[in-house]
Amino acid sequence: MASFNEDSLKKKLDDLNMSQQSIQTVSLWLIHHKKHAHTVVNVWYRELIAATDSRKLTFMYLANDVIQNSKKKGPEYNKEFGNKLGKVFEHLGGIRLDEKSVHGLNRLLTVWGERNVFDHEKVKLFTKNLNKGLKIKEGGGKKRQHGSKHKRESSKKQRKENVESTDSSRLRRESEGDLSPQTTPPPSDPPEPEQLIEALQELESAATSDAVVREKIASLPDEVSDVTLLSKLQDLNAARALSKKVEDAMAMLETYNKRLSEEMEARKMVARMLHDYITYQKDLLAQAEETLEEHRQKHIKVKKVRDELKAHLQNLPDISKLPSIRTGSLAPLPSAGDLFT
Repeated sequence: MASFNEDSLKKKLDDLNMSQQSIQTVSLWLIHHKKHAHTVVNVWYRELIAATDSRKLTFMYLANDVIQNSKKKGPEYNKEFGNKLGKVFEHLGGIRLDEKSVHGLNRLLTVWGERNVFDHEKVKLFTKNLNKGLKIKEGGGKKRQHGSKHKRESSKKQRKENVESTDSSRLRRESEGDLSPQTTPPPSDPPEPEQLIEALQELESAATSDAVVREKIASLPDEVSDVTLLSKLQDLNAARALSKKVEDAMAMLETYNKRLSEEMEARKMVARMLHDYITYQKDLLAQAEETLEEHRQKHIKVKKVRDELKAHLQNLPDISKLPSIRTGSLAPLPSAGDLFT
């Protein structure tokens, strides 16, 4: 990761797009530089205001990713974005956004309210600022009916097609609470190592590891599972004995199947925990690599200064070899008369 400055931040915001990889890459860089949160949010705000209407939702998705994924590292971004978002939603409510952007912004506010990202009053204020502007535009639009009816209907039809083309994927993302462009949800808070170890150890005694029960199932007689063998029954006692074996086999299989279902859910939970833990470790690794690179660059600079200082010292005269003023070994200074004759 590059060191922080406003030019590099602007470059990253210029290159930002709606892909989740782009949003998460920039978000990770910003979270690492959380000590510059005030500058980051100010630059982000200026760039959002200057961005085209179609890119403003991308900037909001970036802010959402930074706010939600930086909570465990500190309150800096929540505080700084909280101070700016009122003006941001006033701005967004005052421009003519497409239906996809309006829907995305309202969904974002809903998620913030559900997850308590901001307090209830702030979310209400953001929603009011956004929708108040939208209502003014809708009201003003009724008074300015200068376009032809055909153009209005064509535009409405085009917007409807655009919304419907992305409706199914958007609904799938929203059902998972994901506000980013793709379906992969952002990582949750990572589990503690002890929790992960405990969950992995519990899998050691899961159903698939129970060799005793599996051996019992494998050794069940053929007649409990093969209906063609029923014709070989000779009397009522044999039938009753078989019925008892079938009932016992069913009870054992039902219990084992239930354990297998529980194991499947446990493995899914462990898989999510591993995903979150690995993602968090990758984050820490990326931060450590950046810190290492910064210190390497500082080491190179210090070494360069040391070498230049050493060379400079070598070029200085040896004071011990200069004539001493006290011993009088220096030649007398010329008199004023000597200077002008």
